[in-house]
Amino acid sequence: MITYPNIDPIALHLGPAAVHWYGLMYLIGFLGGWMLLLYRSKKPGSEFTAEQVSDILFYSALGIIIGGRVGYMLFYAWTDLLNHPLLIFQIWQGGMSFHGGMLGVIVAMAIYAYNIKKPLGVLTDFIAPVVPIGLGTGRIGNFINGELWGKVTDLPWGMVFPTGGLLPRHPSQLYEFLLEGVALFLILWFYSATPRPRWAVSGMFLFFYGLFRFAIEFVRVPDVQIGYIAFGWLTKGQLLSLPMIIIGLIIVLWSYRRAKR
Repeated sequence: MITYPNIDPIALHLGPAAVHWYGLMYLIGFLGGWMLLLYRSKKPGSEFTAEQVSDILFYSALGIIIGGRVGYMLFYAWTDLLNHPLLIFQIWQGGMSFHGGMLGVIVAMAIYAYNIKKPLGVLTDFIAPVVPIGLGTGRIGNFINGELWGKVTDLPWGMVFPTGGLLPRHPSQLYEFLLEGVALFLILWFYSATPRPRWAVSGMFLFFYGLFRFAIEFVRVPDVQIGYIAFGWLTKGQLLSLPMIIIGLIIVLWSYRRAKR
């Protein structure tokens, strides 16, 4: 068993205000994505300028915040939303959904692509390789908060989390950091290093994220208000990730077939 580091969720105090590690992790994710998109925008043949990169980050932030919150309330707290509709605005109370945030970003990118008169696939292929940076830093934030831990385990790297009882559990946040963050970044970064058919990079993102998330859900404790939704093992996260796997694979195959015509 490995001792959980029990890091204070508050990174520093600025007078009466407290800066949380979770918020800093999101900031680091955005800054990392911004820097790499700037790097990509300067490469020969890039279809985007540095100014457009800043616009992309702004639209993405709106999509993540609005889509993540709306998605969480619709996917995981529908009853609460019906009883207290104003909860959807109380972001400071927690509750963000990756799948909702992804849909929010897709809508935001569709609007921005329309405004700059570029195909949506060109834009999503451009940003997809840097998205895992934010996913990875977000999972580190979950780990520092001691939340979203996994099932009880007797493996040597199990950890006792402050809110997880007395038994060691899978550090599923770190699994997600390694797969959804590090592994997914490496796959997409090197895959996109050479020209690919339009939509192929976006499809690869959907496929591998969905695959990694589906696998990790087997050792992650489901949301307490939902539990398992079927077969005694299927979680809401898996149900939402399965379409990503299928759609991502279809998009990749379609993009290559379309490129051969």
